[in-house]
Amino acid sequence: MSAREVAVTGLGLVTPAGVGVAATWQGLLRGESTAATEPSLAGLPVDFCCRVPHFDPAAQLGRRLSWRLDRCAAMALVAAREAVKDAGLGAGSWDPVRVGVVLGVGTASMERYEAEFTKLAEGRATDISPLAIPRSVPNMVAGEVGMDLQVRGPNLTVSTACASGATALGTARQLLLTDACDVVVAGGSESLCSRVPAACFHQMGALSRRAEDPAGASRPFDADRDGFVLAEGAGVLVLERLEHARSRGARPHAYLSGYGASCDAYHFTAPHPEGRGAAEALSAALGDAGIEPGDVDHVNAHGTSTVLNDRAEALALRQVFRRPPPVTAVKGALGHSAGGAGAIEAACTVLTLAEQVIPPTANLRRQDPEIELDVVAKAPRPLPMAAAVSNAFGFGGQNAVLVFRAAS
Repeated sequence: MSAREVAVTGLGLVTPAGVGVAATWQGLLRGESTAATEPSLAGLPVDFCCRVPHFDPAAQLGRRLSWRLDRCAAMALVAAREAVKDAGLGAGSWDPVRVGVVLGVGTASMERYEAEFTKLAEGRATDISPLAIPRSVPNMVAGEVGMDLQVRGPNLTVSTACASGATALGTARQLLLTDACDVVVAGGSESLCSRVPAACFHQMGALSRRAEDPAGASRPFDADRDGFVLAEGAGVLVLERLEHARSRGARPHAYLSGYGASCDAYHFTAPHPEGRGAAEALSAALGDAGIEPGDVDHVNAHGTSTVLNDRAEALALRQVFRRPPPVTAVKGALGHSAGGAGAIEAACTVLTLAEQVIPPTANLRRQDPEIELDVVAKAPRPLPMAAAVSNAFGFGGQNAVLVFRAAS
């Protein structure tokens, strides 16, 4: 086992498929979309999204804590608690000074800002909550997790748009490899199911407009795809130095073996049309993992369901792999949770390796003939897998790629 391996010992998920790892995994295997009409978006051109069902912060975390939390932070905290419990860690089982937190966030939740802006617009400035900023600033997502876990190592928030969750995991890997931490609780969280994001992304032309068929709207790699679907969710992984995990007898779900990042340096929203930056990040991640393209058995694609992004990603995969391994895109089922997506999809990649089954890409009915990939659709595909890649790309040309190895 390489000294550059990082053990993944805990997983936590809060997604539109349900609260908890088991609910999300079973939802993915069913290959069903979670998109539905959202009452709070009524009257907008796009009035549907992928909400986390029955998510009640007060019920999950207690009223005393939840009253001060933004929705984005609440989801991250629930996912972090599940991941830490899954890892068999917690107070008394670690040195809190050697435990870090790194979480990726794009905008955090905008619902709180929208509520406070409405008060200003109505001339009710004295009704603005003094907690509006502490609840909403992105760094409080990691800050709240650190306070809840009572860990005092590096506490970081990273923001690389829709690559944020994957960037957070790559940053956590670097903290472990440089011996700055023994354990890092890492991932991402986001809530985009509110009016400003829905109106803005619609005006940009980025969202699917299938209001008559929300469940069929997100169609990664499909010939009829017309945009992504807004979503919310959080994914958190517990990462450990290999020696630390071994010393306490932990059984890893998988290993985070490589990380690569790049910038397209091309356009502020559109990807490089030939997938140049994505291919460079892929190559860097494989090099960091010390493996060849032919050693990769599966790719969990960024797969947003937009015309340009899916095409560019397919071209990047063709450049690096020549004959790319089987691909899936979970946004067909879960929608696009921006800063949370890269971490959610990383956790799904770990589960794919652990279970040796690739979930299908929901809503893939007729694959775009220009996308020359083996995209898994309609049913789960059992497959022996030793290594898998998880892609995440974002506005500003941000690219982050993670390589995972199966636990032996």
